[in-house]
Amino acid sequence: MIDHLRDGFGVDPVCRVLQLSPSTYFARKRPKSARQLRDEELIPLVTAVWEDSGRTYGARRVTRALARAGHCVARGTVELMRQVGIEGVIRGQRRRTTIHEPAAPRPPDLVNRRFAAEQGVGNFAWSHRPERLSRPGRRAARYLSRQG
Repeated sequence: MIDHLRDGFGVDPVCRVLQLSPSTYFARKRPKSARQLRDEELIPLVTAVWEDSGRTYGARRVTRALARAGHCVARGTVELMRQVGIEGVIRGQRRRTTIHEPAAPRPPDLVNRRFAAEQGVGNFAWSHRPERLSRPGRRAARYLSRQG
């Protein structure tokens, strides 16, 4: 549409009306780089090697397999596996985060912590008074927070 209207109005006014950046228009018109063309050629090769391995090979093994097949590919180039959304099998156990069972009994509170202010005391649990501690032979004083 912009190509049709650019002769009469120019690219900038048409892009302003369409709420599109002119740089976006020109980026779409630009021919593909040599790297993009090479990546488009490599994606089917990388996917084929990955499928032949039973979906187990990672970037290093795919690179070696392509080198054995006669394709000169760097490992960084094969990182386009991430763009395609394929990955190799990870050795060992996967890390798991703890999933708490809501019905499981909770351990007892051995420290007797208070998580709520007492009723009628008026912010007693939150008020603190700093106390200055100075020791002989020390230049810096230390402060101790004391509940008060």
